[in-house]
Amino acid sequence: MHVYRTHTCGELRLSHAGPSVRLSGWVHRKRDHGQLLFVDLRDNHGITQCVIDVSSPLFAELESVRVESVITVTGAVVPRSAETVNPSLGTGEVELRVEELQVRSRAEVLPLQVNSDEDAGEEIRLRYRYLDLRREKMHRNILLRGQVISSIRRRMIEQNFTEFQTPILTASSPEGARDYLVPSRIHPGKF
Repeated sequence: MHVYRTHTCGELRLSHAGPSVRLSGWVHRKRDHGQLLFVDLRDNHGITQCVIDVSSPLFAELESVRVESVITVTGAVVPRSAETVNPSLGTGEVELRVEELQVRSRAEVLPLQVNSDEDAGEEIRLRYRYLDLRREKMHRNILLRGQVISSIRRRMIEQNFTEFQTPILTASSPEGARDYLVPSRIHPGKF
């Protein structure tokens, strides 16, 4: 079994029920129902609900993990009961029963909420850009941007265009990154 995953968090369906699988991702949400702890695990591909019983020796460790910590869980895929199926998730008919847990990276208290679209203010969002890009809306936008660029590149190649890479000495970004100028050896004192 691969050290990080056998499937992505958006991949599991009823047909995967039974055998042991391994998922890795960010802890998106946690819900403690007393005897059961539910963890929504998120990766680039989607969300899978994981569940652990209070009788498990791993319960306390998983309960102590903060949102946005990176974990790897291994366990059996089981169908959800009819009343607990979540039709808004592709993986909403199944859940993973946690049998093994590895905490890859523990998150600190976050300056902004990643699992909601609550606006934290532009200054905070830009300062913690790496967290802002994990938010659902921003994640969708950045994936769409990549798909559009790939589509343009594919269509240009199909029409026999050639793309040449040229050095870019400066490039301003809307995120507010500082510009760094490159000094010229050919023209001393110039940039």
